[in-house]
Amino acid sequence: MRGIPRVTGTPGSVLGTLVGVTVLLTTGALAVPAGAAPTTSGPAVSPASADAQLRAREFWTPERMRAATPLDLANVNGRADGRSAPAKGTKFTVAPTTPARTPADVGIKAFPNSGGPWTGGGAVLSTAGRVFFSYQGRTASCSGNAVTSANKSTVITAGHCVKLQGAWHTDWVFVPGYHDGQAPYGKWTASKILSTPQWTASEDINYDIGAAVVAPLDGKRLTDVVGGQGLAFNTGYNLAMYSFGFPAASPYDGEKFIYCSGTTTRDFLLSKDHGMTCNMTGGSSGGPWFTQFNESTGTGLLTSVNSFKYNFLPNRMYGPYFGADAQNLYQTAQSS
Repeated sequence: MRGIPRVTGTPGSVLGTLVGVTVLLTTGALAVPAGAAPTTSGPAVSPASADAQLRAREFWTPERMRAATPLDLANVNGRADGRSAPAKGTKFTVAPTTPARTPADVGIKAFPNSGGPWTGGGAVLSTAGRVFFSYQGRTASCSGNAVTSANKSTVITAGHCVKLQGAWHTDWVFVPGYHDGQAPYGKWTASKILSTPQWTASEDINYDIGAAVVAPLDGKRLTDVVGGQGLAFNTGYNLAMYSFGFPAASPYDGEKFIYCSGTTTRDFLLSKDHGMTCNMTGGSSGGPWFTQFNESTGTGLLTSVNSFKYNFLPNRMYGPYFGADAQNLYQTAQSS
């Protein structure tokens, strides 16, 4: 599959090595508790000028958004040898802040599910969206989600959706509620994109987490328009989770909002990630994983993102553990 980090080889041949992965790509302030201060080094940040933001918004026409394709990321070097387990801290949660909505009549049995269109409603339809950017002269897409934040402007995604193979992406925009080439809530350009120091330095798959701070649009801030999901850090493994994204590689086309759900397990091979049965493909990278997800309201606590798959486990998705470094990334983004 193209677009999701994939670890190549067989379990016996790849353990303890630098592995090639294909990532799930396609080419008045709110008072938020600070929580326990992580002790790890700070995230890396790439700012975008006002001119660059304007160019990005104009660049992403409906035609270009539809044409953004999965990237073949087979050469992404992610260190996943078990020696870089995410630093843990005290359990810390942030509540969703979404506009009042009428609970959806879901009408589906949504748990467990290995992949299919989200036919329910709720806040997730506006907080989640597609991420578009330029990468090595190509147009590409990921997924992302707006979260509760002090600046009301923070999006959480995957690390490889902001930086890859030593280069920060450009023309970066977040399109919440994307469908059929349309941007019902607008195209939100990044004023800065960020990632964990471990992903930035060596593309360590355990830390494949990214964030963006988006500029105001028409005088409004992101979560005032679309709402923000909650977050959870240091919550352990083996949890009931829901995963969402906009897969664009076959058999999907990037135009449908897809979800998976199930009880996760800890990766027993290379990473320290959560694992879930899920058939999403490239383009879903960076889409949110929620605990305590309410199907009627479409709200939950974001505690991982779509990150990678092993070639020999094509129907198993993995997402990084949100420990101290993920929390530090969030705190840096929301205070920007």
